Amino acid sequence: MSEPRKLYVKSFGCQMNVYDAQRMTDTLAREGYVETNSAEDADLVILNTCHIREKAAEKVYSELGRLRKQQEEQGRKTMVAVAGCVAQAEGAEIVKRARVVDLVVGPQSYHRLPELIASAEQKRGVVETEFPVEDKFDFLAPPTRQAIARRGPTAFVTVQEGCDKFCTFCVVPYTRGAEVSRPIAKIVEEVARLADGGVREVTLIGQNVNAYHGLDERGRPAGLAELVRRIAAIEGIARVRYTTSHPRDMDDELIAAHRDMPALMPYLHLPVQSGSNRLLAAMNRKHDRELYFEIVERVRAVRPDIAFSSDFIVGFPGETDEDFADTMDLVEKVGFAGAFSFKYSPRPGTPAATHADQIPEAVMNERIYALQALLERQKASFDEACRGRRFDILLEKPGRLPGQIIGRSPYLQSVVVLAPREAIGTLARVEIREVSTRSLAGEVLGGEFFAGGAAASAAHVMREEKVEA
Repeated sequence: MSEPRKLYVKSFGCQMNVYDAQRMTDTLAREGYVETNSAEDADLVILNTCHIREKAAEKVYSELGRLRKQQEEQGRKTMVAVAGCVAQAEGAEIVKRARVVDLVVGPQSYHRLPELIASAEQKRGVVETEFPVEDKFDFLAPPTRQAIARRGPTAFVTVQEGCDKFCTFCVVPYTRGAEVSRPIAKIVEEVARLADGGVREVTLIGQNVNAYHGLDERGRPAGLAELVRRIAAIEGIARVRYTTSHPRDMDDELIAAHRDMPALMPYLHLPVQSGSNRLLAAMNRKHDRELYFEIVERVRAVRPDIAFSSDFIVGFPGETDEDFADTMDLVEKVGFAGAFSFKYSPRPGTPAATHADQIPEAVMNERIYALQALLERQKASFDEACRGRRFDILLEKPGRLPGQIIGRSPYLQSVVVLAPREAIGTLARVEIREVSTRSLAGEVLGGEFFAGGAAASAAHVMREEKVEA
């Protein structure tokens, strides 16, 4: 019996790449590959790349250089594949620049990995970056129960890919293609399999997830609110999240879902990018600050315990001091529990990259420091306000010290508790006692742990109390 081949996948970037990496691993498991945590002993290395940030391609070439050096030192050939959005954008150029690469595959063709690998074994330089007619999700292998259990009680599930918004700074429409939504029945089937394997929380992901419009069993388009309702009804699923959203697609049904579905967590990631209407128009965001404020107000009205996170770009071409002041004003008015903020980086092929009025690096640095300082103060304030509150915490993995278990609050905060290892995968009622910059610490009340799920969610999920003084 031959030795199994070893597979090492390194993912960069977003949650969708994490999901894609798992599905590639599941598909190749059928071909006899087993996962390894080291590129050094792998027979196949896949770099699953992201093209959102500046110099993304150069980071990939740097990684490829390390792999080439490793092969020279080991004296043996390892098959190397570049996947993901850099693969889609760069294509055959990767093969030309890096002789170590055997295969380049775009994100819509992962289901063809076995045959593409077989071709690359015969001749180096296979490139597959077309957008195939068939749906890759129909061909990707599902994870085994063992793989699901190994990955823990939370999981990402891609429900929508691509984007039709064409923000002037973004490459996603070019690397991931037009918006496509998976049918509800196929998503429900996948989540039910995950729940059967021990998953208790799913995050529905897409480049523009709240634009979801998959078909139901009668062939009618359904929105994200309906999908969330169906997912929350699956036995074993206690929590549902979704990301990343666009303000234009926060419709009435989805806002009502935050009121009506206890399993839908009260933490909404809603990117705004800028607080300046002038810049929002230049970014082609298709919304203004007033619409953003209106959405925040409407969601808070139906779910008062909701917290928001967002994305911000500082230094977009033409950004003035007044534009930046508008962003700071928006942050002050909304108040965020978390956020991602970046200096603008021109992406080749996007309209904003050709603007003449690029912002000097020194100015961008000054603005990003100011914005991040404000956002960090808001996060610290939100975390401190959780002291003394009681949450249902999903226990996910062992902590650094004996007896410690790390879980997540409804607001995605890391929470450390003392609990038996067997409690991993359950929910515990926890009172928050300590707050630090990176995590919270709490005490499990009554020593009780419960499985959660559809039957229990109305009674348990997201109950919250203030401890009596």
